[in-house]
Amino acid sequence: MVKNEKIIVGISIGDYNGIGSEIILKTFEDSRMLEFCTPVIFASVKLMSFFKKEYNMDINFHGIEKIEDVVHKKINVLNVWKEPVEVHFGKEETKAGEYAIASLKAAVEALKNDKIDVLVTAPINKSNVQSKTFNFPGHTDFLAKELGGHSLMFMISEDLKVGLLTDHVAVKDVSNTITRELIEKKINTIYKTLIEDFGIIKPKIAVLGINPHTGDNGVIGDEDDTVLRPTLENIKNNGKIVFGPYAADSFFGSGNYKNFDAIVASYHDQGLIPFKTLSFGQGVNYTAGLSKIRTSPDHGTAYEIAGQNQANESSFKEAVFSAIQIYKNRDEYRLYAQNPLKISPKKEYSKKNF
Repeated sequence: MVKNEKIIVGISIGDYNGIGSEIILKTFEDSRMLEFCTPVIFASVKLMSFFKKEYNMDINFHGIEKIEDVVHKKINVLNVWKEPVEVHFGKEETKAGEYAIASLKAAVEALKNDKIDVLVTAPINKSNVQSKTFNFPGHTDFLAKELGGHSLMFMISEDLKVGLLTDHVAVKDVSNTITRELIEKKINTIYKTLIEDFGIIKPKIAVLGINPHTGDNGVIGDEDDTVLRPTLENIKNNGKIVFGPYAADSFFGSGNYKNFDAIVASYHDQGLIPFKTLSFGQGVNYTAGLSKIRTSPDHGTAYEIAGQNQANESSFKEAVFSAIQIYKNRDEYRLYAQNPLKISPKKEYSKKNF
């Protein structure tokens, strides 16, 4: 059944020495946001009140001790801790990492138990969050363990969607990491998410080559010929509309990306450099392939401007909008799957539906 009441958006605070608090508060300082969703910030009222005063914002919080006390049309703050916290803007500190993970774990637990509908994560520092109880390269791997499924870093904007075969993998390990099984798993995940989460009925997917010029017939590596091409051929034979491999150096500059619903890049920078160049500030990091919905902004902690009231909240706000729309699209897809004669999915994702 499609949810009629407001979608509850859980928000993890991220590294409080970075810009996470600022972009969260700037997003919900606009009271119209409460018409779209009910936010729950997993932190503490004391900490959020400090940020409110620091940024001189006209904003009110509703403090709660348990998620069942959420009030719609309010900015809810769930007290994950009550002790005072010292904020040192722009500093990389272990203590900030510990609180970031405490916020994240509490929010994910609520997500797993259907106490919140979607999760939007503020940026963490991948270095200061490492501990005996949290040994993950970032949000994506942790969420895959907690929520199950085949997680995929999927960068999305209104006009461009980029998925990765490998994400936080050293460049020297990329070619050995990309196997036929990995390619099939990642493309299947993208294909499924385009249909179910974005309402694209017959997705067209482009795949970028592993090597420069897709290997130039083996002159610059043979992985494109021995691994990528045969796998894509097999995927096509199974009915999916997949093209490639394309030489990555000219693919975006030529505008060819506009002909596809999603692009699959072989490694992190091959996909994220063009994505952020074309979409920075409006892009969203979506963890596709999981049982639950998680989005985040397309940037990091930005220590260099933390506490200066200079951060732009556009990407975080887009992450909230995207999470809400994907939730609605999934609901509609479930209805469609149950009764295909009664309802059909939307053709594409658009904020215009709000």
